[in-house]
Amino acid sequence: MSLEKPHPRAKRPSIEHEEERAWVSFYKRVGNDLALATEVLAQLDSDPDMKRSHLALYLGCKESLRTHKARQARNKRIGQFVRWFCSGLFTQLFVQWPSAWRRSLSQGGDIVAECLPQTEKDVGKEPALAKARQLAQEPTFATAQADFRQQRTALSADPAATTEQAGDSAPSPAVRKAA
Repeated sequence: MSLEKPHPRAKRPSIEHEEERAWVSFYKRVGNDLALATEVLAQLDSDPDMKRSHLALYLGCKESLRTHKARQARNKRIGQFVRWFCSGLFTQLFVQWPSAWRRSLSQGGDIVAECLPQTEKDVGKEPALAKARQLAQEPTFATAQADFRQQRTALSADPAATTEQAGDSAPSPAVRKAA
């Protein structure tokens, strides 16, 4: 064996033509195909002579990778915004608004319940009403109530007398404290 390098064979014109067509197709496809751009870039990085002879292809691959990386970052930001917006919207629609409606309806329900007329059951539950009925049946209360009604009808007939009697009959503060 000889120590000399073997001479490269002369390429046939058809092979050179096909090589050129392949490189031209790489130029066209490298901008849209990320996998192809990665492979061509790795090949060009490994061979400096080929990199020099196809510098535009090398730069096109670099640009394609940069564009893809920027597109991924943009999509990530958009995705984060959409997730943030949807979670906030979901929280508003399905958590905060229903709880606010529930609070307002429960408070409104309390108000509506207070506006309803009392039933006989509710009246019986009130201890003051039961005590008032018991007192109304006692004879001393009945006579005191009748006297009060007579005084009221007499005073309503003479309004001037009402103001004089109210001033005369009003107990003094000392009497009120003693009582």
